[in-house]
Amino acid sequence: MGKKKHSKIRADFRKKHQGRVRDSDLTRDFRSGEDPARLDDAVRGERVSGKGDLTRKRTIIGAESDVDENSGLQVRLTDHTDEIRFGRVVSVHGLRSRVVDDSGRIHACTVRQLLKSLSTDERNVVATGDVVGFCPDGQGGGVIERIEPRHGVLSRTSRGRRHVIVTNVDYLLIVASCGQPGIKPALIDRYLLTAEQYGFRPIICFNKVDLIDPASLQQLAGVYAQMGYLTLFTSVTTGVNLEYLTAVLANKQTVLAGQSGVGKSSLLNAIEPLLGLRVGEVSRENDKGKHTTTNATLIPLASGGAVVDTPGIRQFQLWDITAGEVATLMPDLRPYVSLCRYPDCLHVNEEHCAVKEAVADARIDARRYDGYCHLIEDELAGSDAASACFRRS
Repeated sequence: MGKKKHSKIRADFRKKHQGRVRDSDLTRDFRSGEDPARLDDAVRGERVSGKGDLTRKRTIIGAESDVDENSGLQVRLTDHTDEIRFGRVVSVHGLRSRVVDDSGRIHACTVRQLLKSLSTDERNVVATGDVVGFCPDGQGGGVIERIEPRHGVLSRTSRGRRHVIVTNVDYLLIVASCGQPGIKPALIDRYLLTAEQYGFRPIICFNKVDLIDPASLQQLAGVYAQMGYLTLFTSVTTGVNLEYLTAVLANKQTVLAGQSGVGKSSLLNAIEPLLGLRVGEVSRENDKGKHTTTNATLIPLASGGAVVDTPGIRQFQLWDITAGEVATLMPDLRPYVSLCRYPDCLHVNEEHCAVKEAVADARIDARRYDGYCHLIEDELAGSDAASACFRRS
């Protein structure tokens, strides 16, 4: 393999890492009778620097990524490539990340300070699933020097920043519970929007089917199936569809997502009996699950590939999806979007809306449209486009 070509890159850094440009106390020191000779030396040694954003940029040696901007971090540091080994992040625990190399050895790695200082929208620089270059220290640890380009990124908004849950996955297995806790179609829709936006295939899994009559959910499951989504019912208790699910996940990179208590860890234990993941019961008082998985963890499968078990999420706030993009990311609404009278139509209160007409004619499922309206109002009503829509009504 030929040597990779690297170049100098002007990179943005966080403001808090900017050093002090000058000593602001020179005048006060002079008035207090400080030694003039020392003050003269201080003035001569003062660092002259640019102001504002210029002081937060540095030139580093690296390689720019040509992947889509949605994939996240784009700069790969390459100061000493001869010492770098590559591996994949298994899990992230505070300031340390567990990285598995090609031989299967686990390294407890920290992140290089320069990499942590880069100015990005992400809450954490390294995420589970990342392919990273690191320098081992020979004692089971190491320092992460670079992050390879990502694909299949599952992320959400957290405190105004991007929370990357997992990267480099092919499938998103959306696990919902048929009972205890109940199904949240709005949460499923948010996961589907994210899958459409970031290019991985969603699978909708209705777990704990032994608790209900499956016929009661056939209509809801049929709506998702008609849009082309793979939908299946599973039960750890009866074993229904577990073999089929195992075959689907084989040789794929899959992330399991859903609210607490839906049985994600139980499904993995059934597929891989030797895992022994901790599971918990759903509260009888509020019908909510307890967090038994505390952070996203990459787990290899005996059938090939790997799965990522993630903590339960009760609210999934969309990242980088505007109000006007939501309808175009929904396969059942998408064909009618361009037929509306207003090019910026949000399909809520506008007149001559082709989407609302399709709902009235039963060409779009009314529950899906109701979920769309709630999503616009709850998650994106503060945007300028949504405000314009509400003023227009």
